[in-house]
Amino acid sequence: MKKFLKVFGSILLVIVLLLGAFVAFLSIKEFKPEPIEKVEVMNNEGRNSFSGDVVSVLTYNVGFAGLGDNADFFMDGGKQVITADEARVKENFNEIVSTLKSNQADFYFIQEVDQKSKRTYKINQVNDFVEQTNLAGTFALNYSCPFVPYPVPPLGLMNAGLQTLSNSTVSSSERISLPCPFKWPVSTANLKRCLLVTRVPIENSDKELVMVNLHLEAYDNGEGKEAQTKMLFSVLQEEYEKGNYVIAGGDFNQTFPGALEAFPILNEETWTPGVLEESILPEGWSFAYDTKVPSCRLLDKPYDVNDKTTQHYIIDGFILSPNVETISVETLDLGFHAADHNPVYLNAKLK
Repeated sequence: MKKFLKVFGSILLVIVLLLGAFVAFLSIKEFKPEPIEKVEVMNNEGRNSFSGDVVSVLTYNVGFAGLGDNADFFMDGGKQVITADEARVKENFNEIVSTLKSNQADFYFIQEVDQKSKRTYKINQVNDFVEQTNLAGTFALNYSCPFVPYPVPPLGLMNAGLQTLSNSTVSSSERISLPCPFKWPVSTANLKRCLLVTRVPIENSDKELVMVNLHLEAYDNGEGKEAQTKMLFSVLQEEYEKGNYVIAGGDFNQTFPGALEAFPILNEETWTPGVLEESILPEGWSFAYDTKVPSCRLLDKPYDVNDKTTQHYIIDGFILSPNVETISVETLDLGFHAADHNPVYLNAKLK
């Protein structure tokens, strides 16, 4: 018995040391971005300043081209971790690019874009979006970890973030860090949310068109989303007070006023978004969203258009500064074939 306890104790000690070494490794390698970082602008040569007074923007959470209608996901109550094989990732990606090309816009806000991650077979989607659309592109990481250890099988190498594509020349772009609700050691392998702020000169004007791409917290207790939303409005208001036109858009992981009436929560035990109220808007600001078509589905099971128990949400849309007016906003119903979100298309007027 003493020999057994000695061997067992030795094995337990080795396990504890290995776990400690692994946590130390993740801590040393933890992604720790600065509060504000300059972002490279790709494929920006030979473009013109933005002209005219009508601007079009398409926002699309592409789910790393891995969350098509075949997928469920463990964080939403599903079973899958790696949600698509390489062939399906490429099929989804090509379909997403086709959607961008067939819905021409001045700007595209894209969320959950992978850059050589394990779950998408180390494909560089950042470069591929720029090359296949021939647009100027900026990219900001919001998830970077050499090895995400959970669940089983583990997610492994992770690099993902936000990408903005532009038909016009980009004068500069920056990553602005948002508050992170996760503490050590969970923070070592979790998201570090941010805003991707892209500045576009306007022809014959000293004002800028400030385009803010966002993807706010999803799986927190609500405090993270609240803190991030508060900081978002602070950044937006500061830009507007400079005299700029400001359009922010993306995946808020919060639903908009009246959206729950259109697509109510069917089961309170599943993932539930936060709620954005009109009262949080600074004076003169406005939301732009569509309540006719859902912008997102729950990933607790593969998608079936005829399944009436599927949970839908409206969590993708825009915020416009007082000098920008909505002309139209439409969620494009793509049947969630290539991603778990539908794109939202905005036409707006600069006043």
